[in-house]
Amino acid sequence: MIVGVVRFRLQFPGVGSLKDKRKIILSLKGKLKNKFNLSVAELEDNDVWQSGTIGIAIIANDRTFANSVLSKASDLVNSRPDIIVNDIKMEWL
Repeated sequence: MIVGVVRFRLQFPGVGSLKDKRKIILSLKGKLKNKFNLSVAELEDNDVWQSGTIGIAIIANDRTFANSVLSKASDLVNSRPDIIVNDIKMEWL
């Protein structure tokens, strides 16, 4: 069994309120869950509207498959025009 975890430190340049940030985070979480069947959670900076941290996780039998899914998920996060990704950390358990 392979467990892959990715942590994204995000910045929201066009956001002016916590409500706007939550809207972006919920949209991103939904897309990652629906498209890649990943576990997704907001981890830090819950009450800060300029930044946030999300984590995604996958459990698989094959590390190559898990790495491919996490890479595609990272591409989706990086492709969002309303988000700046400041840092990405990947771990394997």
